[in-house]
Amino acid sequence: MTPLWVVSTGPGDPCLLPPMAVDALERSEVIAGYGRYLDLLPAGLLEGKDILQTGMTGEVARCSAALETAYAGRPTAVVSGGDAGIYGMAGLVYELAYDKGYADRVEITVVPGVSALSAAAALLGAPLMHDFAAVSLSDRLTPWEVIERRVGHAAQGDFVLVLYNPRSKGRQWQLGRVLELLRQWKPAETPVGVVRQAYRAGQEVRVETLGTLDPDMVDMLTVLVIGSESTRVLGKHLVTPRGYMKKYGLDSQEDS
Repeated sequence: MTPLWVVSTGPGDPCLLPPMAVDALERSEVIAGYGRYLDLLPAGLLEGKDILQTGMTGEVARCSAALETAYAGRPTAVVSGGDAGIYGMAGLVYELAYDKGYADRVEITVVPGVSALSAAAALLGAPLMHDFAAVSLSDRLTPWEVIERRVGHAAQGDFVLVLYNPRSKGRQWQLGRVLELLRQWKPAETPVGVVRQAYRAGQEVRVETLGTLDPDMVDMLTVLVIGSESTRVLGKHLVTPRGYMKKYGLDSQEDS
């Protein structure tokens, strides 16, 4: 069977590109990907390869083309930013492989990587130390009523909430609506981590609150981390305690 790797490239910094991903790219004859993510790869990994490049909405075309080349016997990689299994290309590759009958001759391997939420959390401190939920606000593939319902349930459950794709030029009002919804369940002082361009040129990291966050300062390159009831601001960092300090009687902020 011919290998087809779905390669997670991480947030963009070559230092966070997994060794397994480097190995898969080096062994591939063909590399398929969205132009922005291909541009973030070290140039040496693309030398001598046939490149299948498409734009933002070309996911089906490039995954189909990659499967066709692998089915024809050429080792192929599909590049996916962050972690390919989290809002990435892994699911689509599997769906197309079985739908089009490629699965009997193509061996698909998903290469895990550093997700956008992991990268954002690391830059903010430790906001995901306890239960959390992740929701994409893009309604291009998911109905808005489903997105809104999921956000509401996460807020009611007091999860730390990670918001992907919070706002774009074509989606101006959705983030404002989500913030209104969250304020029904969370106090205005709830800390919000704002991370833009994590581990890329132009990186921005700041901490605001649910009451002060301005949707106009957020775009598609931003990940938002909205705290739970227990999330604290420690210096310039966000931390959601796991409970160790309280368990061992070391929490000076514990209620008497």
